[in-house]
Amino acid sequence: MNNLRESNIPDGYFQNGSGHLVPADLVSDIDKTRNDLVMEIVSKANDLRGLLGDFKADVFGDIQAFAELAAEKYQVKLGGIKGNITLSSYDGRYQVKLSQADVKIFDERLQAAKVLVDSCIHRWTEGSRIEIKALVEHAFQTDREGKISLGRIYTLMQLDIDDEEWQQAMQALRDSMQVVSTKSYLRIYERNKQGKLEQMPIDLAGV
Repeated sequence: MNNLRESNIPDGYFQNGSGHLVPADLVSDIDKTRNDLVMEIVSKANDLRGLLGDFKADVFGDIQAFAELAAEKYQVKLGGIKGNITLSSYDGRYQVKLSQADVKIFDERLQAAKVLVDSCIHRWTEGSRIEIKALVEHAFQTDREGKISLGRIYTLMQLDIDDEEWQQAMQALRDSMQVVSTKSYLRIYERNKQGKLEQMPIDLAGV
């Protein structure tokens, strides 16, 4: 059942969580059974992930080929899919959506923007409620990986504030955004009995 056994682990031994080799005779039957069950499940999950990866690659290729075919009618040669594409079945029951989104990061100019924003907040909130300061500073909080939320920054940039220093801060934010890659997403929808399109629960984002 265990298809994931490490090749560097000698026969007759198990490796524990600390990396130590333990003779099989010293491992209880229930631990062995549990280990086999987990390894079997993980092996099946890896097989499924491989199938999903193949499916995603095939679908992307099929959509690319269809887009090329449609473009030929207008004597246009596509250099790959750019932007978003939605394909619908003839009866409208199904939709396949291929969308692309830029993956962005902030460079060192983010710190300059934060200094400018802090200066605005301290100036505006002098004698006012500190909650205002807390709300804006929330936009610059990082997650566990030390990353800034793009969504919170976008919300901050949408504020229409007529202040020269604030506008300078927002420009610094815009300048600090760098596109590092483009990620493609594939979503498949089916229309339910009420006529609403519902996304099929197939997670292809990580494959």
